[in-house]
Amino acid sequence: MSKKVTEIVEQLLMPIVNEMNLELVDIEYVKEGKNWFLRVFIDSSNGVDIEECGIVSERLSEKLDELDPITHNYFLEVSSPGAERPLKKETDFTKAIGKHVNIKTYEPIGGEKVFEGLLTDFDGQTVTVTVTIKTRKKVVEIPYEKVANARLAVTF
Repeated sequence: MSKKVTEIVEQLLMPIVNEMNLELVDIEYVKEGKNWFLRVFIDSSNGVDIEECGIVSERLSEKLDELDPITHNYFLEVSSPGAERPLKKETDFTKAIGKHVNIKTYEPIGGEKVFEGLLTDFDGQTVTVTVTIKTRKKVVEIPYEKVANARLAVTF
């Protein structure tokens, strides 16, 4: 059911974000405890502010009320993906070249399933990350289809 809801929400949302020159980063429809949450993450090259999130929320809420694809109570949240933005699409990986990332894989690569380092290349097939282990740098090539989860990572 949550997959169907996110697909419907995406169809309703795309005209809104396109008109506002925003990017749809992700949609989540999840149950936490006894409550359902519909979370929409938007961004732009200049970032998004609370006013833009509010406009998207109001316009999406109107569309959801018209179509009523969710029959039970839920909370709608529209926000920026934050500093540790998820990398979901190929274009996200391309934009993240030169940035610090955290990548988890479906199966071990070189005995590891979690890689954190500098994303140095993405050719559509392979994600290349330079990982620092103590003082040594190691280049890891991860097949794109083996990426389970990826996000930008904040470094201090």
